[in-house]
Amino acid sequence: MAIIVFSGTVDKLMPVGVLTSGAVAMDMDVDLFFTFWGLTAIRKDTVDANSRFSKDFEDMGATLSQLMKQKQVPRWSDMVRNAKKLGNVRVHACSMTYDLMGMKKEELDDMVDDIIAVGEFIDRARDAKITLFI
Repeated sequence: MAIIVFSGTVDKLMPVGVLTSGAVAMDMDVDLFFTFWGLTAIRKDTVDANSRFSKDFEDMGATLSQLMKQKQVPRWSDMVRNAKKLGNVRVHACSMTYDLMGMKKEELDDMVDDIIAVGEFIDRARDAKITLFI
């Protein structure tokens, strides 16, 4: 499975964690390509502290966050980290967005495997049975 992660809000990142976990449970390989706002979600300083919801759901954000905490739903980032321990999950940062934002490798969370160009990701994703844009 190949997932392009374009969004950096919790309501979009949670499905990334859930789908990655599900794919690994079904013995699938997963490539995650974080670009634009998705890339900001894998910065060390925000990856586990992000509580932003998209405009469409911001009025429900606090309630959903509280429910997830009460029901002990793991953060999306913990789901991805756990999936990486159990299966073949690769987390890629988009080199163009990385350069555009003037980021440094040490700013990225340890879950990130590499920084690659879009062509490299497309080459990896070309054989994926499932490709998603989140």
